[in-house]
Amino acid sequence: MQEKPKVLIVGKVRERVAERLDGDVELVRCNAPLEPGKLSPDVADSIRGVAVTGSFDAQAIACLPKLEIIANFGVGYDGVDVRAAAALGIVVTNTPDVLNDEVADTAIALLLNTIRRFPEAEAWLREGRWERSGPFPLSKLSLRGRSVGLYGLGRIGLEIARRLEGFGVTISYHTRQRRADAPYQYHPTLIGMAEAVDTMIAIVPKTPETYKTIDAEVLAALGPDGVLINVGRGWTVDEDALATALEAGTIAAAGLDVFQDEPHVPGALLRAPNTCLLPHVASASVATRDAMADLVADNLLSWFRSGRPLTPVPETPVG
Repeated sequence: MQEKPKVLIVGKVRERVAERLDGDVELVRCNAPLEPGKLSPDVADSIRGVAVTGSFDAQAIACLPKLEIIANFGVGYDGVDVRAAAALGIVVTNTPDVLNDEVADTAIALLLNTIRRFPEAEAWLREGRWERSGPFPLSKLSLRGRSVGLYGLGRIGLEIARRLEGFGVTISYHTRQRRADAPYQYHPTLIGMAEAVDTMIAIVPKTPETYKTIDAEVLAALGPDGVLINVGRGWTVDEDALATALEAGTIAAAGLDVFQDEPHVPGALLRAPNTCLLPHVASASVATRDAMADLVADNLLSWFRSGRPLTPVPETPVG
């Protein structure tokens, strides 16, 4: 009888991954981070696959000499050292597409909540202020007549754009290269797009090129009616510059689902009355997280059965 491949589950990966793998592989678990000596030499030498969410660096990879595949729970895989993996011929996979709709829906909800202040309006009602003090104040901002620029137009960005079409807003985008399949106005520079729009939705991954690209200059270009929405990575926004811009009225409001040092949220953003803040919940529904878990498991199972993962990341292509 052929020996079952051993898969290491590192940290708090959704339990559905283990449930899906059980019976087809032999599961080993350990708390994150994986460090030298954490596993016995015999166990470490037998691990062929890893399921992980969050960080899995070169040191962790080096602990597992027979490792073949790292299945990342999430679309973003910046916590995995893909260069170290690629150098050793190790495949890295992620979970694209299955969360596109959920994140796009959240982006639109966050945009509406930020502009129309619906969470504050609900609090007004629940606190009895409607009855005591009268109607909630009129919202100063509206989605009507806005020009929305998407910073990033990948799978999720396209879904956000398609939803925005129904609101009758003008849609633009900035990416490294123009997309031939996108019927929206293209801007070759981020600052150029910021100058042309009054609303920016950021949905770019965490890469060296995107670090704090939404800075004081870009925020100033959005203008005093400007609104910033971020459902990508907190890494992309200079949070100090954003707090200053919100306080000074350089822009009107911001809606954020992501932060640079999660779960820490800067006090200046928490205190700002013109922010709508969410605890990184864009894909946080049971249905979507289950679909992500299934794709993690299916990538591992497909690799061990056929040598072909379903969704390898671009840095580690499989022929």
